[in-house]
Amino acid sequence: MLTLERLRADHAHALLAFERENREYFARSIPDRGDLYFVEFATRHRALLAEQDTGACQFHVIMDDRGELVGRVNLVDIEEGAAELGYRIGERAAGRGMATAAVEEVCRLAATAYRLSALTAVTTLDNPASMAVLRRNGFTAVGDVRIGERPGTRYQRRLGAMN
Repeated sequence: MLTLERLRADHAHALLAFERENREYFARSIPDRGDLYFVEFATRHRALLAEQDTGACQFHVIMDDRGELVGRVNLVDIEEGAAELGYRIGERAAGRGMATAAVEEVCRLAATAYRLSALTAVTTLDNPASMAVLRRNGFTAVGDVRIGERPGTRYQRRLGAMN
């Protein structure tokens, strides 16, 4: 059981703790955010909220059934009915279907609440779990990309048919 909550100012403390706790875990499959991300977290959090207020992005935290923050799922670069999907699930919640369920829910929100018609996503080739989450949610591989120094794949999904 999970709940998506649209990012708010009062999520800052839990979100920073989540990112710190999972930094090494995430760095195994995606480029590290770097030390500056953590040093400037409060300023960055406020900037994300301001960006969200413009409608250019929609940021969400994933809460488990105990009310603990276990991940995040975001829609960024919203433009002309499309956005890029990104998500992270913490190590303690990995392998329990949280990413699949969170991506499913944000796809539903993207089509209904945000009125989007298409999503893209990217993942590294050394992250088969992420590739599986995208495929289970109706995304199709459409091309090769580089994510930092790592090779990856770009995925796309049209919204509406599965929502």
